[in-house]
Amino acid sequence: MMFKKILIANRGEIAVRIMRACKELGVKTVAVYSDADKNSQHAQLAEEALPIESYLNVDSLLRAARASGADAVHPGYGFLSENASFALAVESATLKFIGPSADSIRAMGDKAESKIRMKKAGVPTVPGFEGLESESDFKKAAKEIGYPVLVKAAAGGGGKGMRVVDDEAGLGEAVQSSAREALNSFGDDRLLVEKYIPNAHHIEFQVFGDEHGNLVHLFERECSTQRRYQKIIEETPSPLLTPELRKQMGEAAVSAARAVNYYNAGTIEFIVDPDTLQYYFLEMNTRLQVEHPITEAITGLDLAQWQIRVAAGEHFPYSQEQLTQRGHAIECRVYAEDPANGFLPSAGKLLQYLEPRGLGIRVDSGFRASDEVTHFYDPLLAKLIVHAENRETAIQKMQAALREFVVHGVTTNIDFMQAVLSHPDFAEGKVSTKWVEDHFKWNPPAEPSFESLIAAALADTLVPSSTSQVSSSNEIDPFSPWKNPNGFRN
Repeated sequence: MMFKKILIANRGEIAVRIMRACKELGVKTVAVYSDADKNSQHAQLAEEALPIESYLNVDSLLRAARASGADAVHPGYGFLSENASFALAVESATLKFIGPSADSIRAMGDKAESKIRMKKAGVPTVPGFEGLESESDFKKAAKEIGYPVLVKAAAGGGGKGMRVVDDEAGLGEAVQSSAREALNSFGDDRLLVEKYIPNAHHIEFQVFGDEHGNLVHLFERECSTQRRYQKIIEETPSPLLTPELRKQMGEAAVSAARAVNYYNAGTIEFIVDPDTLQYYFLEMNTRLQVEHPITEAITGLDLAQWQIRVAAGEHFPYSQEQLTQRGHAIECRVYAEDPANGFLPSAGKLLQYLEPRGLGIRVDSGFRASDEVTHFYDPLLAKLIVHAENRETAIQKMQAALREFVVHGVTTNIDFMQAVLSHPDFAEGKVSTKWVEDHFKWNPPAEPSFESLIAAALADTLVPSSTSQVSSSNEIDPFSPWKNPNGFRN
């Protein structure tokens, strides 16, 4: 039977997204909020909203669930979404955890253990070693693998506790700094060493299963456009994969999920060598991904709704043969950050916030004009998703949508993403996970002076459009507002 009320143990755009799915299913929602989020959008959109000490405080979240009378908990992504102890605590409180089992989360949450399981399941893994302790162990392992190598945390993710090492001279410092960061981030300083694959593509497969044994993949997402191991642009289908490779990797993803008796939404992440097209298991995310909307766009399935429906006991009704990819979808993550200053977060009040609209354009956001962007949480403002009949048209649609996305009050990465989308390497699908750091050169557009803005406004007002000098005076700036035919008028 469908749930009557679901507590959403998260904030921001993913909380708003889950609320929309619940409302379309006729399910009431309970929001939770910290002191910093008291006036946030997600706290105001739910039927009920309760204060909590922290989004990481299990006892506080369970008290809120009991007080509200909720019969299920959706963890969203981030925070406690991949915490096996939280999933177990929810089930122990006679509530339904909308996600996989605690056993599946625990098995795939540890990179070292998950690699062992994948090898047993016949899924290709990156050559490497786990269970290393002494510096001599690391040196011996790295020498056997061959430099360059990747030192990374055995627990956690998001690029934390990860270092690329080119030679033995840099190995000792990399191991020490990775261990410190891993301990601070995850409370676990265990490390593993893997072969580092230069120019690798990061390609993940969405898997989905019900609690009755049906398990399928919903195709891939190309996630190679990253900065410091954080994704900023994702797309599907991947421009790298052939139909044969897509089939092989999809079958491997399903095998990986079956190895841990997986159900609900999850993602199997691979790295792919573009020269050989050899793929390797990287890790599994045992939750809904940030970039799930592009999979929804090309499959026509509402993954957030299906998460809820299979948790309520429904059968997922599609076999692998019934699922197809339709068109091309791209997602850009709009962050409140300054790309010209090391991508540092930007905080402040959103003086103006206007989202683009149009056929095939979707925005998932947890912000509105006048909201405050703080330093307390991830600086993601919104996810901009476009869907078109092919990749070239999707890129053009995304560029047009980004031009129409208006944010004042904080610095954003919108111009940066425009420059990436305009680059020939992106057009040709040649972007790797280190492309932004190693190959992309970006000069932010100069801020116009107040006097030049006034002069441009007067020129546009006084000179007929057919003879206006404004356009020619801004030819050097491809993002000049005077050149964008978006309907804006003074």
